[in-house]
Amino acid sequence: IGGHVWLGSICVFGGIWHILTKPFAWARRAFVWSGEAYLSYSLGALSIFGFTRCCFVWFNNTAYPNEFYGPTGPEASQAQAFTFLVRDQRLGADIGSAQGPTGLGKFLMRSPIGEIIFGGETMRFWDLRAPWLEPLRGPNGLDLGKLKKDIQPWQERRSAEYMTHAPLGSLNSVVGVATEINAVNYVSPRSWLSTSHFVLGFFFFVGHLWHAGRACAAAAGFEKGIDRDTEPVLSMTPLN
Repeated sequence: IGGHVWLGSICVFGGIWHILTKPFAWARRAFVWSGEAYLSYSLGALSIFGFTRCCFVWFNNTAYPNEFYGPTGPEASQAQAFTFLVRDQRLGADIGSAQGPTGLGKFLMRSPIGEIIFGGETMRFWDLRAPWLEPLRGPNGLDLGKLKKDIQPWQERRSAEYMTHAPLGSLNSVVGVATEINAVNYVSPRSWLSTSHFVLGFFFFVGHLWHAGRACAAAAGFEKGIDRDTEPVLSMTPLN
């Protein structure tokens, strides 16, 4: 909210500034100054907003909290690794030394900078930060001692919830994230919000190209309209 107030205020003052001032000579020469050109500039700006917002919605769990939108993709993946780490540790697995089929750590491994991270396919999301996971970190990534002794029930519940509500559309058990049983057709609000911003951003971009082309053609003087001399209606009897 604070960011929107700050940027909104800057935009208001910027609008007042541009009303009261005259563009530089280079700007007057470089840009097309017409209503349709201004429309194309605005559509281009909205397109950028849509594309960038798509990325923010997808990855950012601070500005877009999980409580409102569900977990991010990386978060659901890390939650699955955590959930099965908890399960297998209860069944007797030594999470610090167990190896997976590739020879890497099955539950834990090292990141490119040496931090202890979750192993398996979720290694690609090793830099995830999430409120339910941070208490289990130490000075060098995940803390093995905390994972063995300090996991709290609320963290288990939270990760199980996030694992089963991944932002994967309505497909089940896809991309390695175990979602719900097949009777459940779950679509994450984060998927809806992110995808809708991408699609709208794309169409605004197409509109930007369309109106930019028309504005440039009109400014160059070769958009004359359609020749109407051979229109059939010109030779028809007027309606009574």
